[in-house]
Amino acid sequence: MQAFFVSAGIKSKHTNDRYNSYICSSKKITMTRIEYIVSKCNISEKGIEQTINLLDEQCTIPFIARYRKEVTGGLDEVEIESIVKLKAAFEVFTKRKETILKSIEEQGLLTSELQSKIEVVQDVVALEDLYLPFKKKRKTKAEAARAKGLEPLAKMIMSQNLQSLDGAANRFVGKGVQNIEEALSGAGDIIAEWISERTSIRQYIRKSTADYGYIESTAIKKQIEVDGAEKFKDYFDFTEKLKFCPSHRFLAVQRGQNEGFLRVKIAVDEDFLLKKIERQIIRSQGEVGSYLKAVIKDSFKRLLFPSISNEVITMYKEKADEDAIKVFGNNLKQILMNPPLGQKRVLAIDPGFRTGCKVVCLNSNGELLHNTTIFPHPPQNKFSQAKSKISELCEAYKIEAVAIGNGTASRETEHFIKQVYFKNNIEVFIVNEAGASIYSASKVGREEFPDYDITVRGAVSIGRRLMDPLSEYVKIDPKSIGVGQYQHDVDQKRLKMALDYVVMNCVNAIGVNLNTSSKYLLSYIAGISESVAEKIVAHREEKGGFSSRSELLNVSGLGNKAFEQAAGFLRVKDGENILDNTNIHPESYAIAEEIAKKLSLELVELIGNEAGLSKIQFSNMSKVEISESRFDEVLTELKKPSVDPRSKAKIFAFSKYVKTIVDLKLGIKIPGIINNITNFGCFVDIGIKETGLIHISNLKAGFVNDVNDVVSLNEKVLVEVLEVDTSRKRIQLKLVNKIE
Repeated sequence: MQAFFVSAGIKSKHTNDRYNSYICSSKKITMTRIEYIVSKCNISEKGIEQTINLLDEQCTIPFIARYRKEVTGGLDEVEIESIVKLKAAFEVFTKRKETILKSIEEQGLLTSELQSKIEVVQDVVALEDLYLPFKKKRKTKAEAARAKGLEPLAKMIMSQNLQSLDGAANRFVGKGVQNIEEALSGAGDIIAEWISERTSIRQYIRKSTADYGYIESTAIKKQIEVDGAEKFKDYFDFTEKLKFCPSHRFLAVQRGQNEGFLRVKIAVDEDFLLKKIERQIIRSQGEVGSYLKAVIKDSFKRLLFPSISNEVITMYKEKADEDAIKVFGNNLKQILMNPPLGQKRVLAIDPGFRTGCKVVCLNSNGELLHNTTIFPHPPQNKFSQAKSKISELCEAYKIEAVAIGNGTASRETEHFIKQVYFKNNIEVFIVNEAGASIYSASKVGREEFPDYDITVRGAVSIGRRLMDPLSEYVKIDPKSIGVGQYQHDVDQKRLKMALDYVVMNCVNAIGVNLNTSSKYLLSYIAGISESVAEKIVAHREEKGGFSSRSELLNVSGLGNKAFEQAAGFLRVKDGENILDNTNIHPESYAIAEEIAKKLSLELVELIGNEAGLSKIQFSNMSKVEISESRFDEVLTELKKPSVDPRSKAKIFAFSKYVKTIVDLKLGIKIPGIINNITNFGCFVDIGIKETGLIHISNLKAGFVNDVNDVVSLNEKVLVEVLEVDTSRKRIQLKLVNKIE
């Protein structure tokens, strides 16, 4: 929440905005949501107004983005999400104004001038500066001095017309004030508080600190040898201009402080700032001027700078959080949109040495058919028995692909599997198992497989991730997927909200099978809550599945509004109406039916019939009142129905010569997979326990502004080894090229 556009006293032209203004203490604060949002983003006023109207009607972001383009002017989900956030920010800020005005009015201190300032203030920091003198405070030195009756003395001193400080102070000795020194000290405490609350001074110190301040961190000496300190070694003696400190370094320093390894502070040119304050306050050069100079220094060190320093840290922390959340959201989207293998029969392996490799067999719907454990590796070394067992299982369950988790013993298990004889062509995939252990021990895992232990659940999750990553990843907390940047250090509420948006947009972009999707996947569909998702699953189990989208209206708790929002994103394969397996919303079925009638075709003959559909024009339509954009959307979908935006899973092989970090040699080129992206570079899985880092400077020749402009998550790449630090287990890489 930054600057807000205000039109105080001007009648709004947005007569349909039912939250057009807020009323406080019979005083009207006029600040429309639409005016604010227009000032904050490059979106047309009409598009914003129409979107807000739809949001007020309880429409969801995915629904508006896909099925109300003609209303919003074609806004996408990112633009609509920004409107949602700005709308919420406006309402929070305006509510805060209400609270502040009410508080000051109850104190009997609300003047018309102050009210006007509060009504027209344009950002939250300036608002809080105005409110600061009226905030209820804990017991302060200034409050104690006021209780002794020293505020008149403070006012006399601030007038700077006194001939003698001691003479003035002597008049206040007695009744709790022991001597002149105590009187002057108390008056100084009051003046120090006034200075610290002066809006112009706070604004200047705040801007100077943000623009010219440095963040400094030093090691806490007694903690240097403690476990965990090593990872903060780069920050044991660290200084950087605050405005140039990237989010990952800022968050790293903050984490070091929170974990007790670093001492962190903001450094500024105190002498320069003190002189600036003195010029605003001091008008006399005598003993009053010297006295005020000392008071200003006390105010700065004790009140003003600690407060402003905390504000600036909070401001930069919010910015760092925003950057980190954006990185996480981008990575999560790419993970969720991973290429699926599709509905294939899969044998999945959660590899291990001492405890063996847990093996599960899944049918094409991801249902568990069989599980066992094999021991092909040391110390048991039951290699032959394990080969026979895998071959037997693949034959018995008609396995079409093998999924191997990429954790401990992954490379060894891959090597073992490739020595097994298969009668049919079976593809072998290495699957990222990050978060699988979280799923296996979670409530979701227990609900799905109450009769199996965590090792079986983990293997099932690995297999299902190969078949359909999106369906499986929605079951675990995104923070456990391992694709973020300091995700545990950022504002958790903001992170959850942002990641929920990402998951929801991905799920709805692809669409889900109404008859096979889990309740966890269904709960991300527009308009469907967790409780309704459970009822959908219960209904289909009782009735044997859905034969049409319209049957959703028979589900308890799912009304017309929820149906409107959800229907277009749910697929019914082999149902009564072929349109139920497309992106066409039921409200537009009449358009498709009229097109079929005009072409003298059945609906089943219409789907995918590009040659036939090219003969129909918008001008041919007569019986259905529709917009041309809605007609075009239906026509596009009929030509290529329900195209999955994801590509298909491909086999990838790591270098057979690199199995541990000691096998790495400077200059060698090896294949890898991008498994995490940050602002400073990307991490690469090269088939060993440790991941390597391609710093942003090693992605390509020349300047790189955004890592995502060069590489994507799960992209296959060829990298060159630049540096290996075996003691710190750090690997520096350079991008050579991408592997198709």
